[in-house]
Amino acid sequence: MKKNISILLIAVILIGVLAYQLFQQKEEGEIRNSAALEDELAVHYIDVGQADSTLLEVDGYAILIDAGDWNSTAAIDYLKELQLEKIDIAIGTHPDSDHIGQLASIVEQFDVGEVWMSGNESTSNTFISTLEAVDETGTDYYEPRSGEVFDVGPIQLEVLYPEEITGKANEESISLKVTFGDIRLVFTGDAGIKEEQNMIDSGADLDAEILHLGHHGSNTSTSRAFLKAVSPEVAIYSAGIDNSYGHPHAEVIALVENEGAEVYGTDVNGTIVLRTDGNSYEIETEKEGIAVEGKNRCIDLNRASSAELQEIEGIGPAFAEDIVKSRPFVSLEELKEIKGIGQGKLEDIKDQGLACVGE
Repeated sequence: MKKNISILLIAVILIGVLAYQLFQQKEEGEIRNSAALEDELAVHYIDVGQADSTLLEVDGYAILIDAGDWNSTAAIDYLKELQLEKIDIAIGTHPDSDHIGQLASIVEQFDVGEVWMSGNESTSNTFISTLEAVDETGTDYYEPRSGEVFDVGPIQLEVLYPEEITGKANEESISLKVTFGDIRLVFTGDAGIKEEQNMIDSGADLDAEILHLGHHGSNTSTSRAFLKAVSPEVAIYSAGIDNSYGHPHAEVIALVENEGAEVYGTDVNGTIVLRTDGNSYEIETEKEGIAVEGKNRCIDLNRASSAELQEIEGIGPAFAEDIVKSRPFVSLEELKEIKGIGQGKLEDIKDQGLACVGE
């Protein structure tokens, strides 16, 4: 009888130990699952006026896509407010001063692991200062190409464009697809409609929940075909309040909304932050606002792309190329220095009310 009691007692003890171990494993599993849910990707579409700058933060990693305008410290100020110290990859999608504007200062003031640029060059002081900062700090430099895939902590970066460069700075912007769990985001800098089609033709999977509208919502980007390929639930653009370019353009906003996407813009919403656990996402805005087409539009001879310049009646590909080569302009009158543009054509251009000269 005593023997049976002893066996029973041992069995009870063993069952108790087993139950405790299972309980502990369950508790540890819950803790691990909770920690996994805390690994959140935050995407900050920073309000930098008529420029671009987006910060991605996840699990101790930080990626900066563009760095605001050359004449504003808005991007740096925001990064400092976040008390950010290290940036693993700082990307200048193309050398325009409204995209790499503060990149030199960021390289100098933050611990930057790598700088990515397209390889297209510029004669601007902003571009030269950026290369000098990279060289002086010994920061690694890389020129990504389409088809390359990189893992940065828990997120994946797929390079969508360019495959090669030919000197078309805007059009050959570094374009990326970012994947975190089941949530995907697409960024295309100032890539144009032709380049969007090249991305489609490459066979890359462009489907994404979030699309950063190309070229500040300009009609030189975001074709219907590209929009259908991405099929976004949310579209976000970066533009300045009452900017002279008229960004975002009415037809782009209409197209995106007609395709069923929700639209946010830094001009009306301030800084926009998307947070996701890899399964679902939420959008936070600095202020309430509804995206509407821009006003007071002008095509700045000093900053417009070749495609935008050709929206001016009488300016074809050849004149557009000559205008780009002749920058900077101080006044519209200087257009007469371009062969083939006389006083009559200049007056026609002025009468359209589209051409202007900015800084």
